[in-house]
Amino acid sequence: MPSPAPLTPEQCAAQLQALGAQIRAQRKALRLSATVTAEAAGLSRVTLHRIEKGEPSVTMGAWCNAMAALGMGLQATPSTADTAKPAPDRTGWIPARVPLADYPQLRALAWQVHGTDTLTPAEALGIYERNARHLDMQAMSANELALLQALRLALSPSAKTDTGASDAV
Repeated sequence: MPSPAPLTPEQCAAQLQALGAQIRAQRKALRLSATVTAEAAGLSRVTLHRIEKGEPSVTMGAWCNAMAALGMGLQATPSTADTAKPAPDRTGWIPARVPLADYPQLRALAWQVHGTDTLTPAEALGIYERNARHLDMQAMSANELALLQALRLALSPSAKTDTGASDAV
């Protein structure tokens, strides 16, 4: 009776399934049957099928044998999950609700606001402007600085044009 498959993180399982799919695609591209490929790799047809499904309980040696029989190589690369993802470009973007958790200086300035984790854009701009003397612009993150600039551009009275005024001479 085979031992149960070890528990693997979802990411590892997805990577093994993708690799198994690549092995199967290579075998199909070469127009080789599973039986012929398994024999060339020194495996049973069932083991080759399990590799192509991405089962993690198959030994690494079997994976390498299957790949070698198909003219494929195995290479380890650094995981993309370990590298920092670049922050999305939010230039000029204003959220419908401004989450205090995402903007540390706004959260510090809004200490008196209780019972909410978000503010409207107008409330956020009001807090920023009323407490401007307490802002540390050098310590402000790029996202928070972009938010403040977007709020000022969109909501400051000086930025809006007065459509009701006439330029009578």
